[in-house]
Amino acid sequence: MPTPNWPKGRAVTLAARGNQPPITLAVHELGKGPAVVFCHGFPEIAYSWRHQLPAVAEAGFRAIAPDQRGYGESSAPEAVTDYGITELTGDLVGLLDALGIERAVFVGHDWGGFVAWAMPVLHPERTAGVIGVCTPYMAIPPTSMMRAMVDGEDERHYILWFQKPGVAESVMDSRARLIFDRLMRAPLEPAAMAKRLTSSGKFEMNPFRRIEEFRGESPSIVSPEELDVYVSAYEKSGFRGGINWYRNIDRNIREHPEIGTKPLALPCLMITAEWDVALPPRLAEGMKERCSDLEMCNIERAGHWVQQEFPEQVNKAIVGWLNRRFTK
Repeated sequence: MPTPNWPKGRAVTLAARGNQPPITLAVHELGKGPAVVFCHGFPEIAYSWRHQLPAVAEAGFRAIAPDQRGYGESSAPEAVTDYGITELTGDLVGLLDALGIERAVFVGHDWGGFVAWAMPVLHPERTAGVIGVCTPYMAIPPTSMMRAMVDGEDERHYILWFQKPGVAESVMDSRARLIFDRLMRAPLEPAAMAKRLTSSGKFEMNPFRRIEEFRGESPSIVSPEELDVYVSAYEKSGFRGGINWYRNIDRNIREHPEIGTKPLALPCLMITAEWDVALPPRLAEGMKERCSDLEMCNIERAGHWVQQEFPEQVNKAIVGWLNRRFTK
């Protein structure tokens, strides 16, 4: 195993909720104390938190990271509608129930951030606090907004290209190694990234569609052994489960317009990454108006994979905040 302190996963079966059949999550866990649940993004797995779990456990907390629904070794239901925010937050409640935990702090990055921020809105009684990593507490942008950015040419934006079932999977499933080799790299400086995004003469934010043309211009932030963990997981599972989260964006907005707009009073920490092109720090600027108990931390020169690129800085921010707010 390339990361010695990374705990082996175990299967945790969640009880059926509503019309949802039972599902099983692969869960990695370290430590004892107040629970901290880490929610990964796309295209990732629980392993993305390999640097955080040992640090948080050593600080006196119970650190838990599942492969979320549709990812890694966890269940991947067939229906697109099984991947809405109702189902995803329901999984976290089911996980707490299965582990005998009343309340937890939820840490979320990328898509996992939207799920973590939805917890105090949909399940406030189970949520002690929230840490957003790159993903701020905000309303999820509708696909219509993204479509306007690319003049209706859906293939130019990865989220729009993801919407039709089967299209993205047919391109991505056979290219897992290339995708992770190209993605898991340090960010380009803003000017260089802006040039890349408009290299075709039009704004395009879809590295997945033509990943062969997406050059690896900056150093990798993962070792060859760590890269192999991601590649092995996605060669086995494919990308369908994670992509299905994106296919519920407009449904999530219709069913839960309060997420991202309802004021939050619980303890919140927002960690931004200066050079994150997907979720730039400016998106978090309005959070103080919506979160009355908020601390913020910016990691300079960091990109979207900040918890893997600058783990010591991210760990310092998380552990320091947890100790201030949840240690008696």
